[in-house]
Amino acid sequence: EMSVLEGPKIADNITELIGRTPLLRVKKLNPAGSAEILLKMEGMAPAGSVKDRIGYSMIVEAEKRGQIAPGRSVLVEPTSGNTGIALAMVAAARGYQLIVVMPDSMSFERRVLLRAYGAKLVLTPAAKGISGSIKKAQAIVNSTPGAIMLQQFENADNVKAHFDTTGPEIWDQTDGKVDAFVCGVGTGGTLTGTASFLKSKNPKVMAVAVEPAESPVLSGGKPGPHKIQGIGAGFLPKILDMSIVDRVEKVSSDDAIRTARELATQEGVLCGISSGATMQAALRLAALPEMAGKRIVCIIGSVGERYLTSVLFSELADEVRAQVSEDVPE
Repeated sequence: EMSVLEGPKIADNITELIGRTPLLRVKKLNPAGSAEILLKMEGMAPAGSVKDRIGYSMIVEAEKRGQIAPGRSVLVEPTSGNTGIALAMVAAARGYQLIVVMPDSMSFERRVLLRAYGAKLVLTPAAKGISGSIKKAQAIVNSTPGAIMLQQFENADNVKAHFDTTGPEIWDQTDGKVDAFVCGVGTGGTLTGTASFLKSKNPKVMAVAVEPAESPVLSGGKPGPHKIQGIGAGFLPKILDMSIVDRVEKVSSDDAIRTARELATQEGVLCGISSGATMQAALRLAALPEMAGKRIVCIIGSVGERYLTSVLFSELADEVRAQVSEDVPE
């Protein structure tokens, strides 16, 4: 029986390298006396985010059902970025044409990355949010022969990917010693799939959903604009199972950005804004008296290089652009 953490010595396809991401213990950011925090390093995936898992599963499961095939199918997906990049990687490796529809507020790097993998990019107005992108994608599907929308917000293969891989990996890596799982909610796939698996092994595992404080829909609040790319869609996604969620943490965009920056400078973990949000929630949880001596696993959803021109690192980008070279001694 192969461990869920064992991959091929030599892969035949880039997609065989998806998953089996490391766990890293947080040292400096977590004060002494707090619960242990372990980071699930999803930014180390081949295309740089947790979404590689669903980019693969949504395409492969649809192939198995005979819904799509390379050459005849055109994949269309509304996405805030990382799912699009993951699908672009898998589409390139498996021979599909991909059209990605996203709000024009998403970071510049994401757009270029999609194009670099050979995908076609369609932008929709930021004010209309991801809902606007979904409507536009539907219109493209309706007018394009052979087009299919995988629809990550409604696709059960999204949840399945995490039930089959992310959950078992965490269980294996911790030898079953995990007390809480902290995860941002975009589609709800990572949280639903992973927490469902962990609870099937130990019903006492606490599942913690993280959402933007500015758009606290899971907490029963109203949707609103925020800066945490990839979470906080502003509606309750179909595949999110709220019955397994034990706690919802609301994190402000500013706290998420600050914490993501600290992860880079204090722990050497360069990650995206949503990772700052999950880390912030994990830190709050770890500080609770009842969590003393316990272990929290927190999803680090994407690599930080994707955010150099976003609000996360834009000040640094401006500084670097303005920097001038210094004289070299003769």
